[in-house]
Amino acid sequence: MQDDFKIEEGSGNVFADLGLPNPEERLTKADLAMQITAAIRARRLTQAKAATLFGTDEAKISRLLRGQLSGFSTEGLIHFLTLLGQDVVIVVKQAAPGARG
Repeated sequence: MQDDFKIEEGSGNVFADLGLPNPEERLTKADLAMQITAAIRARRLTQAKAATLFGTDEAKISRLLRGQLSGFSTEGLIHFLTLLGQDVVIVVKQAAPGARG
């Protein structure tokens, strides 16, 4: 039996592959949220303790941990990481040949 499907290699950014707006920002926020989640788990913080540390409410922490990032800015996520004792380094480099820009 032959399946009729096509395999297409992704770009490395699922948000771009899905045609969503602002795919680079979405990917950055998703990466930051994963780091925040890992740091919260490593410190064994409850959602309530994380909310207190971040100066927000538990519902917002719950949304963050579930990947619902529409109410979060990149700057705010970076701030959360610094509150968790993480250093955030931003690297700017020359784009690869053929890249947009």
